[in-house]
Amino acid sequence: MLDVAAAGKSPDDVRKPAAPGDVINVGMQEALPDPDPVASIYHRSLPHVYGYLLSRCGSASLAEDLAAETFMAAVAAARQPGAPEITVAWLVGVARHKLADHWRRSAREERNQAVAAQPAGAVDDPWDEWLDAEAAYAALRCLSPHQRAALTLRYLDGLPVAEVAEHLGRSVHATETLLARSRAALRLVYQEDGRHGR
Repeated sequence: MLDVAAAGKSPDDVRKPAAPGDVINVGMQEALPDPDPVASIYHRSLPHVYGYLLSRCGSASLAEDLAAETFMAAVAAARQPGAPEITVAWLVGVARHKLADHWRRSAREERNQAVAAQPAGAVDDPWDEWLDAEAAYAALRCLSPHQRAALTLRYLDGLPVAEVAEHLGRSVHATETLLARSRAALRLVYQEDGRHGR
């Protein structure tokens, strides 16, 4: 034992040398690796990520949601083996991708709503691609003169509905109804032929 009195120090002043694995040694001399790299950069990077998103989307609530998604993606990435270094630039890059994903999702939803809002006659009908010209003309001859005229003007001559209405002396709405009924009648005659029952 060390002679404390001889050294002129009290026993509290004398410390043993720390062992290499000693917690005191680790805490005092070297930094512990951060178990969560996202948490360590969160407060420093949040203003950059949020600011980036807000300046581009213009909505505080959307920017908050996308920033939250960005940090959730960062946490998931940090848990993967070979995780990238989580930096402010990396987080802004993730935010850019989250914003692009949001825009694509919004555009897809708008397209779906636009299609759902279209009247039934305005939806593209794949039937046009299936028709065989010879059988179509034969089926067309079985229709009434008004139906035949409406379909011929619209689909063979390629006139817009308003011009078809003008040629037939009908309103645009009445012409749209006539066209829808004429297409249905043509399809029925075409399918009853037996060879084209698609």
